[in-house]
Amino acid sequence: MPGLWNGVRIRLGFDAADGAAAGGIVRGEIGEPEMTYVPRMRPGTRSPRVSVQGRITAVLQLENGRRIPAKLQKFSVTGGLLELATYLEERSKVKISIPVGTVMVRPQAEMLFPMCAVKGYLQPFRFTSLWAEERQMLEAEITELLKQSSTRPAKGQGKLAAPGPFYLESF
Repeated sequence: MPGLWNGVRIRLGFDAADGAAAGGIVRGEIGEPEMTYVPRMRPGTRSPRVSVQGRITAVLQLENGRRIPAKLQKFSVTGGLLELATYLEERSKVKISIPVGTVMVRPQAEMLFPMCAVKGYLQPFRFTSLWAEERQMLEAEITELLKQSSTRPAKGQGKLAAPGPFYLESF
């Protein structure tokens, strides 16, 4: 069957969730752009995560065109956690629209195993296609949110204030 794989290349990348090698099919001569993978920065090092606690509204677009609103709970350049009214099947492919500054990034993502929450469901996702410009915008937004959370006075210092809305996860 030598003609079966004609025009298709297999490329190994790293899975964004656990760093394990994962294969991906990249279309070569068909005219579609190549899918970019989201490799981990260094094995054993997680990318910085920011908790926005539902303050950012995202919109998921399913493969059939249906749109589902969601609240972004946490995110990084490799994926994040959404709060949804109804869960999506594990491994569902979606396009996710996330407002970053004055623009919207619309990377492709894969939904992971959902969890029950007090109101609705919490469902993690991982980016499967993220262009370099989108990644830079997400990194800039994460950096800005981390700066905001680090400049807030620590508990017991300065004026009495409620904790800030953004937190860096260290685990």
